[in-house]
Amino acid sequence: MTRPPVRFGHTELPAHQRQGLRKAIRLEWITIAFLAVSVTLVGLVLGNSQAMKAAWIEDLLSFLPPLAFLVAVRVSRALPSAKHPYGQHRSVAIGHLVAAVALTTMGTYLIVDSAIGLILLEHPTIGTVEIFGATIWLGWLMIGVMALIALPPVFIGRAKMTLAEELHDKVLYADADMNKADWMTAVGSIVGVTGIGLGVWWLDGAAAMFIAGSILWDGLRNTGAAVTDLMDARATTFDDTAPHPVAIAVDDYLRTLRWVDDAGSRVRDEGHVFHIEAFVVPRKGQMPSLDTLEDARTACIGLDWKVQDIVVVPVRELPDVVDHRG
Repeated sequence: MTRPPVRFGHTELPAHQRQGLRKAIRLEWITIAFLAVSVTLVGLVLGNSQAMKAAWIEDLLSFLPPLAFLVAVRVSRALPSAKHPYGQHRSVAIGHLVAAVALTTMGTYLIVDSAIGLILLEHPTIGTVEIFGATIWLGWLMIGVMALIALPPVFIGRAKMTLAEELHDKVLYADADMNKADWMTAVGSIVGVTGIGLGVWWLDGAAAMFIAGSILWDGLRNTGAAVTDLMDARATTFDDTAPHPVAIAVDDYLRTLRWVDDAGSRVRDEGHVFHIEAFVVPRKGQMPSLDTLEDARTACIGLDWKVQDIVVVPVRELPDVVDHRG
């Protein structure tokens, strides 16, 4: 039985990306299941530790990126229409922004809450619990739970990182980046609980501030990236480290055409895919026909699956906003 085509808008994904998308969706459901277990376990042994409280809240916030990814993938499959002529790929950036703002808000709250505890010299205490007739210090359970849940997100995050690049998905990348750093939260919580056990009460508050700072940093970094994308900044790679090479590929191809003297493009990142305006300066006396322009447009779409749509516009000279590398 032939599988139905998998699309982002009207762009049908190549086989490799289809497989990658299925893996990413599966990993996000695995992440949600793991978080449900870890949130429950941490909640059961929470106690009075500020560090454990911060780690528990971080786990709760970690539901947002996978949920945003799953919703955005579903919404972005909608075909362009008269109401949404560019499709609904911006759902990726919106999901990215919602998750980032939530992280920023909660990170700020936790830093303030932890700082107040340190300033007021609040000495947290950890009691004992009875298990199968034996009395055990609750801190041992806290340390055991955090050690148990520390490493799985790291491996899941590494797997997501590769898929984020293949799918050009910044929400998936942000989620993967947070997963890879989760071990630091676990270690910070263990340090805080150990500090309480050793009588170094301030270690718990300091560990909580460290965890809160990590949450705030993730939130600020991802908020900046999401807002930049929504403001139609120059398209970048999935990790925002460099301009995306698709514009260079389009310009280089157009410059190889016999009738083109120079070419330059501006690329709008719609989410997983791009909308491109390619400006071409025809050679003197070689104004292209409609068929010639359509052939050039079709060839550019074939360069990369992420080229959702492209317009090829003949101009007298290139606009100032495009790169002049001819």
